[in-house]
Amino acid sequence: MPDATISPAVTSETPAHPNPAPGTKVPKTERGRKTLRALLNAAAEEFGEKGFHDAAISQITARAGVATGSFYVYFDSKEAIFQALVRDLSGQVKDYVAPRIAAAPDQLATERAGQLAYLEFVRQHKEIYRIIDESEFVDPVAYREHYTNSANRIAARLEAATLRGEIAAGDNEVRAWAIMGMNVFLGLRYGVWGDEPPEAVVAEAGRLIGQGMGPTRPAGDAA
Repeated sequence: MPDATISPAVTSETPAHPNPAPGTKVPKTERGRKTLRALLNAAAEEFGEKGFHDAAISQITARAGVATGSFYVYFDSKEAIFQALVRDLSGQVKDYVAPRIAAAPDQLATERAGQLAYLEFVRQHKEIYRIIDESEFVDPVAYREHYTNSANRIAARLEAATLRGEIAAGDNEVRAWAIMGMNVFLGLRYGVWGDEPPEAVVAEAGRLIGQGMGPTRPAGDAA
């Protein structure tokens, strides 16, 4: 079972991510936003430790330090907060990675920076794998959106890099899904299951993206 750990960066001061799940009641006050954040953080712990079916609203509110009645100000059911949590975690991944790839000098460096950022995020949010995996059955729409939106962002970056001449022309949708699949399973192996230095993992994965797995040609060999 994944170790359900909430990143120190995600606190009661961190707002819930924009574009909440349908049915989520968006708070209008700062106090309300802090309560919603506390409920989402607590839900990540509860669902991450116990899974959707064994998690309980009473335990979510206890972890959040709020009255049970406060839960229903924001969510109608356990399903509703789970749906909101999936979208919140997806948004957190995007927000964590985006500033860390913004300064990369080229596309290959961008993908390395993105992988490193994702590994860092996963090590702070190991519960994300159990939650996203369960969403395939609890909220299939959110499950598909989580991966599709991520792949679309990667494909858009690759398309722009192709136009700049930084990478060879090719099917950037296929490339995007391949890179995302690599990131997901590197995160599982080296973020959730292991604690090897992430820089070494990213360096090897970066060589695979940039050079492929063909044999290295000796210097002076004709192409």
